[in-house]
Amino acid sequence: MISSLRLGPGAEFDRLRAIFARLGSEGQGLGDDTALVRLGGTTLAASVDLSLEGVHFHTAWLSFAEIGWRATAAALSDLAAEGAKPVGILVSLGVPGGRGKGEEGRGDPGVEIMGGVAAAAKHVGAKVLGGDLVRAERYLVDVCVLGTAVRPVRRSGARPGDGVWVTGALGGAALALDGFRSGAPPMGALRRRFARPEPRIAAGRWLARHGARAMIDISDGLAADAGQLAAASGLALEIELERIPCWAGVAPRAAAASGEEYELLVALPRGFGDRSARAFTRASGLALTAIGRCAAGRGVRLTAAGRTVPAPGGFDHFAAR
Repeated sequence: MISSLRLGPGAEFDRLRAIFARLGSEGQGLGDDTALVRLGGTTLAASVDLSLEGVHFHTAWLSFAEIGWRATAAALSDLAAEGAKPVGILVSLGVPGGRGKGEEGRGDPGVEIMGGVAAAAKHVGAKVLGGDLVRAERYLVDVCVLGTAVRPVRRSGARPGDGVWVTGALGGAALALDGFRSGAPPMGALRRRFARPEPRIAAGRWLARHGARAMIDISDGLAADAGQLAAASGLALEIELERIPCWAGVAPRAAAASGEEYELLVALPRGFGDRSARAFTRASGLALTAIGRCAAGRGVRLTAAGRTVPAPGGFDHFAAR
């Protein structure tokens, strides 16, 4: 069994490569969206995702319930990318002492955060199974999700000739973030896109049942996450910028850079076409758009009107600022 997948470029992934090397033979199946453990006739899928105040969220922008939902949705999105069914959630919660600045009238922050966690769990049919609570200098929500997978879909299964498809529309999360940063908080559907993202659980399970070869959720940006899928599968992804489905008011290049979208990028066999995509939409209520293909080579080739253009970078926790 492979001890770890090939990772794409970036300071964050350089550090992960060093960690994997230090783990040596004690590391197993590292580098994908989830860990898979065979338990009798069941495959357990497990993942963990940490959200830290000032990095992943700001209490001035979101309610505590939204912070809990958002952190949980980010972790559940990893199960979606595996084609897994969520079962349970565990949370380690860090909360500052006292009520904290600007929290008057909002209830106990820890209770409100966990209310958001519970709502996200209920939304996908999972249960909150337990966790840990500590006093911390900043709010911290560390979410572990557990699920089961009948046909797990790794990042590493794409083949040359496969089509590259994406669910939903991209760019809304970045558009909302721009609004928060500029002092014009988004409203309505755009706010929900940022504050209450939808983990694509049903979509991921449908795609797994219908032949998905490789899949990844879009957390660091389409172009960046495409690079991770390409590296894991040992090939190149060719993506046409003009085919990327965009949130209203977002240009394709901005959509390709937008992180925390939690849509699914998936490689599907050549025979999967428009008819199959329409069946997906009927089943999930989401659009599924062909944006390119897998080819021999390495990395991501982004084109506009047939010409290669530089791919935008994605989020990297350890990139030089």
